[in-house]
Amino acid sequence: AVVSTQSTGYHNQAKSLFRKLSHNSPSRCSLESGPMLLHYQIEQGVCFLIICQNSFSKKLAFSFLSELSTEFLESYAGKVDQAHRPYMFIEFETRIGKLMRLYTDSRSPKQLNKINTELADVQRIMVQNIEDVIQRGEQLSVLDSKANNLSMMSQQYKKESHQLNINAQQWKYIACGVGFVLLFLFMRYWVL
Repeated sequence: AVVSTQSTGYHNQAKSLFRKLSHNSPSRCSLESGPMLLHYQIEQGVCFLIICQNSFSKKLAFSFLSELSTEFLESYAGKVDQAHRPYMFIEFETRIGKLMRLYTDSRSPKQLNKINTELADVQRIMVQNIEDVIQRGEQLSVLDSKANNLSMMSQQYKKESHQLNINAQQWKYIACGVGFVLLFLFMRYWVL
């Protein structure tokens, strides 16, 4: 009774979702409902929906929906507008079942390929992140070495400017001293 109540609840949520969808709705979306996720995809005016547990890969769910929509539209694209009864495409249910078994069987080659693809994507992202961190580290070390060089050069400039100030002062004193000696000599020999 509990399972059928939960199942009915999800069934009602799906019906409510279908009523709310419009042409302005996103073509792909995931909605959370307790421990379950409702994923839908709209292709050529037909909405494809899957209800699965939160733990099921979102990428696999949308891959399933893409494959399901492709198979359905290849078979029934011209007949969708002519559907007047609720279960007109009931014969497609066997293909849905086969596709579901293919996606839920963890040993199937398709499932393993999808998992390997996801792992490769994660690995590629991690490698890119590591490369970015290394590049930032290199840039920081270059910036650090430039800052050290600038600090050393500013200290050298400070020492050299201090020495130049001392030299300028010495030349002033020497010039004043020479001036006084010349004045003294001039006054002594010319004035007296």
